[in-house]
Amino acid sequence: MEANKVLLGSELDAAGALTKAQLADLLFDQLSVSKREAKEMVDAYFDLIANSLVEGEEVKLSGFGNFQIRTKAPRPGRNPRTGELIPIDARRVVTFHASTKLKEQIQA
Repeated sequence: MEANKVLLGSELDAAGALTKAQLADLLFDQLSVSKREAKEMVDAYFDLIANSLVEGEEVKLSGFGNFQIRTKAPRPGRNPRTGELIPIDARRVVTFHASTKLKEQIQA
């Protein structure tokens, strides 16, 4: 919860989103590492998650949620302007399921 207090006092980007740069700044402030090291830590963390998903592995973050790869079957689509049928290829998508703990925090 300490990080939440720091985040509430900081300004979010124009879209109201938490950025990787802000995460790196938090590491810099709270762990006394250099800004370069903090940025490398954040980048390494997200690279590890992305690479795990690319390999088809599930990523479970206790108290936060699970990221999974789901394979979607090919299906027929339709151009909304012309009504023309267009095939949509099979693809892999990332899904996220929030943990019960995160859902409770959001509802509080």
